[in-house]
Amino acid sequence: MDGPLTGIRIVDLSTVVMGPYATRILGDYGADIIKVEKPGGDTSRQITPMRNPRMGAPFIHLNRNKRSIQLDVRQPAGLEVLLKLVEDSDVFFTNIRPKALAKLGLESEALRERNPQLITVAMTGFGQDGRYAADPAYDDLVQGLCAVPSLQQSAGCDVPRYVPLAFTDRSVGLHAAIATLAAVVHRHRTGEGQAIEIPMFETMVDQVLGDHMGGMTFDPPNAAPGYMRLLASERRPCPTSDGYVCALIYSDRDWHRFAQIIGRPTLLQDDPRFSSAGERTDHADFVSRFVAEQTVEKSTEEWIKLLREADIPVAPLHTLESLFDDPHLQDVGFFQACEHPTEGRIRQMDFPSKWSSTPPSTRYFAPQLGEHSVEILAELGLDSESITELLESGVVGEECSPSSK
Repeated sequence: MDGPLTGIRIVDLSTVVMGPYATRILGDYGADIIKVEKPGGDTSRQITPMRNPRMGAPFIHLNRNKRSIQLDVRQPAGLEVLLKLVEDSDVFFTNIRPKALAKLGLESEALRERNPQLITVAMTGFGQDGRYAADPAYDDLVQGLCAVPSLQQSAGCDVPRYVPLAFTDRSVGLHAAIATLAAVVHRHRTGEGQAIEIPMFETMVDQVLGDHMGGMTFDPPNAAPGYMRLLASERRPCPTSDGYVCALIYSDRDWHRFAQIIGRPTLLQDDPRFSSAGERTDHADFVSRFVAEQTVEKSTEEWIKLLREADIPVAPLHTLESLFDDPHLQDVGFFQACEHPTEGRIRQMDFPSKWSSTPPSTRYFAPQLGEHSVEILAELGLDSESITELLESGVVGEECSPSSK
């Protein structure tokens, strides 16, 4: 089934999480993603658990709807194959550091000489005009630079802690996918290709300070940075008599209704700390602690029933294990069992968006390393003799049989 990006070809020279997540989104929407992998493949192929070598679980989820060519671009013949791919593509996508790309002759200017309408998307650690330009950047490092572990400590952790997700990789990957779509629309309108740089650090500073700029918004500042409700050490799932519940008692209306439930109908009039959103924010720790003292008196099931009846936002607290049994996810068929050609029966997640005309679809399962090498070379017009020569020289590698559905 055609997706909204059918007909767009993207050469994907990205690895691990950030870049592959962005290109997987674009692949889900129908773009032809040609994943160019070095000998040995993407590092995420090695991350356990796995059933077969070089097919780790993270790789499977990050790389559906892609075709893989194993290509040694350090060899002149391999570099020439990559340049031929660029000539026939719409977007060149990479998270390799700019200096390393320049050594290979793959900087944006050189690529656009081969294809003037090409869009190049470079995901970098840092903007290239700053002093950090050449520094390595990984999710943990960028979390640290953006003060995320410090925020965790300010909010009550005993020591600074990283968020236990590839938080910056996926956030910046979304920005990269959106930027790519915007550039494709611009080129469709004008015929103009362009170079886009998306730095992790600056992108994540925007996300963090979007919540926590606080008094630093004003010049001169009129208060410290930080959004106190989010930083309250007591902001956490509420304990119940048999577990936890996640409740957000936020608006005046919510608080009046909660006060009725706990038998304190005049709470907002009696205690100024509850009287308005501003007061509740200024006294966020006290307010959160007060709620916890109430919720511990009843069971999780009782609180979910009471709060839902009062139309106060509430949800159960899942674990990773219980998330798979969530009844809503079961209703919408979010987890889908399917047969991977080499990995056997696997569980994959459905596309979160719904489309009336051009829905996302799974056209390819995550590929074996170099699975589509010969297919892609043939599409470039190489004859069988030239393809055999590239394979025998080790410039190109292939594994397995095609896995397209």
